[in-house]
Amino acid sequence: MTEFSSLRREVADACRVLAGRGLSDGILGHVSLRIDDRRLLVRCRGPEERGLAATTAADIRLVDLDGDAAGPGELSTGWTVPNELPLHTEVLRSRPEVASVVHAHPPSVVAADLAGIAIRPIVGAFDIPGTRLAQGSVPVYPRGVLIRNRRLAAEMLLALGDRPVVILRGHGLTSTGPGVAAAVLRAISVDVIATLSLRIVAAGGILADLPAEDLAELPDLGDAFTTSTAWRHELARLDRNLSS
Repeated sequence: MTEFSSLRREVADACRVLAGRGLSDGILGHVSLRIDDRRLLVRCRGPEERGLAATTAADIRLVDLDGDAAGPGELSTGWTVPNELPLHTEVLRSRPEVASVVHAHPPSVVAADLAGIAIRPIVGAFDIPGTRLAQGSVPVYPRGVLIRNRRLAAEMLLALGDRPVVILRGHGLTSTGPGVAAAVLRAISVDVIATLSLRIVAAGGILADLPAEDLAELPDLGDAFTTSTAWRHELARLDRNLSS
């Protein structure tokens, strides 16, 4: 399977970044990337499943929106699409501007939501893209179900609306983006804010949104910095962890 080899590596790297950041532990979580109107690359489960942190390009398979193989050998014996593939495909069917979908299980995001703590713009220059994302709100899909069919995925999509990320109650989150890097980085930002929120509340603090005048002062640093450079950092971080 040499077709789309560089894109397969990109999706595999994204899976490993999620695991390295603690957003998905063990064998849970998956990342997809749109190829065209009918096909996507997605992390699938093989006969020697080793978990998200061990994802390689060989784990990334080309399938169609119905979950069928979109090329020879893509779903050969022992390979299956994720149970929650509809979570990806319904977003891709309905949101043409989305190229990548991330599904992860960040414990801090789940805990904060169950504690009634919303993702709010509590920080400023600490994480400008995350602050902007939180400022626009992060909606919640209020059912802790496995999103294994189009009906449940449609419910999640209704909760997501036109936002880039939706929290799945008692479950995790779904993050979207125009590319793999943006979708993963958005998930990381939500996780960071959730973690900070839990720490603040545990320390007896009170969460407060950044003042409007401070929000207005936050610059747009551009995709070259907030996405491309940040993504290179995440990949370098993986390399450091592997060599330590």
